[in-house]
Amino acid sequence: MNQVAQRLPNVEKRAVEIVVYISKYLGDEERSVVVSALEKTDGILGVEFSLMRHHLVLANYDRGMLTSQDVLKSFNSLNLDAKLVGPI
Repeated sequence: MNQVAQRLPNVEKRAVEIVVYISKYLGDEERSVVVSALEKTDGILGVEFSLMRHHLVLANYDRGMLTSQDVLKSFNSLNLDAKLVGPI
């Protein structure tokens, strides 16, 4: 059997981190709901609110699946007034 295993693309090389600003103050429970909802989105690898600046969110996504504008739309689909600050 001369089969060669094919490697899957390395997601880490396609991962991008961006900062998103949310204009509305969210409490702990609301932030938890936002994180949970966004992390269920295909292509979003992780979401984390800043500990000291609750209006800033770090979003990690797969650029092979999404663009920064797609990620921003995911935030806005949750009825959040979100703006892209920039990449990390």
